[in-house]
Amino acid sequence: MTTLFPSGYRALVVGASGAIGHAFVNALQLDPQCTHVEMVSRSQDSRFDLLDTASLAAQAKASAGAGPYRLIVDATGALTIDGVGPEKSLAAVQPDVLAKSYALNAIAPLMVLRQFAPLLAPGPSIYAKLSARVGSITDNHMGGWYGYRASKAALNMLLQTAAIELQRKQPELRVVALQPGTVRSNLSRPFAASVAKLLEPSESVTGMLAALQGLTVRKGAHFVDYQGNDIPW
Repeated sequence: MTTLFPSGYRALVVGASGAIGHAFVNALQLDPQCTHVEMVSRSQDSRFDLLDTASLAAQAKASAGAGPYRLIVDATGALTIDGVGPEKSLAAVQPDVLAKSYALNAIAPLMVLRQFAPLLAPGPSIYAKLSARVGSITDNHMGGWYGYRASKAALNMLLQTAAIELQRKQPELRVVALQPGTVRSNLSRPFAASVAKLLEPSESVTGMLAALQGLTVRKGAHFVDYQGNDIPW
């Protein structure tokens, strides 16, 4: 059992109804040091909408009473946009789909961070957001997947920038971009056949929690995978 903090703490999971989000909830509920897990998702509240800033503000206000939180996990994200999967070529790029990928994978998470970061407890705390290895510019050796790659790269930059700002007031805050591996889920189902190692959600989350436990406080954000390895930006 991985426990992130030595004494009782509260956690909040955004996207708690997804495969990975649900696995985070389950794992945190098993941690005897975690005294409460707040769940945020459309299944919990049909008015919750990642693309509606007023909805995010309302949800953060509703969740504030169960805080403050030492751990906040944003497990949201989209790979297939309006039925369109990752582009394999420049010719396949559609501007409207690309824009929505940015909206869901970069802009919305930043707005979630803006609304929920004030709910973090003072002192040691973690804000973790699911990212993707394909968001690494350095690690891009295959090309393709234009929208998903670019939106995750944008997300990583936004997390890094926000971390620097937030740490001015909360120097013990760790902001983390997490790569969960390819997990058995609705998101990965269309691409699962080509994956050498498909992880169960619980396996991925166990690894990510262990990775979070091992991170030191440093200026800016971390970018790590579910095995605890640093990923180059």
